[in-house]
Amino acid sequence: MKLRIILSASFLLFFQTRIAAQIADKSDLDTKNGIQVSAYEGIIVGGYVDGGGFSNFTGPNLSLTKGDSKYILSALPSLRYKKDNSSPKNAFVTPNLGIGFTYTYKILAIQIPLFYNSKTADEDGKWHVGIGVGMRLNSLKKSNEEH
Repeated sequence: MKLRIILSASFLLFFQTRIAAQIADKSDLDTKNGIQVSAYEGIIVGGYVDGGGFSNFTGPNLSLTKGDSKYILSALPSLRYKKDNSSPKNAFVTPNLGIGFTYTYKILAIQIPLFYNSKTADEDGKWHVGIGVGMRLNSLKKSNEEH
């Protein structure tokens, strides 16, 4: 049941983001080279961090565009997925805000996120580095317009 809810929420977020990316006309911004500040970039990423998974969207960011490549430093509103075997248990899905670097080339996105786990009774708080792969939804719109 939990898996169905998670998958449904993920698909809903994906399609809502795709629609939002189509509505926001960023085609003229994507063709310019240089540094830009943006509230949203239209990138969805899934990956691995700290023994579990994550999915996120790039949030407020600073980006540098060079041709089809884009280098992005951003806040990452995320959902983290991790089974907790301790007692009492944490939820399998937790919201989290990370920061990280994302590189995109055309539709492909590769991300190195950093997430902070706060201090608990057993562990000190520390940052965890992850790796993720995703896609740039704004490029899908651009590709469809070319065909």
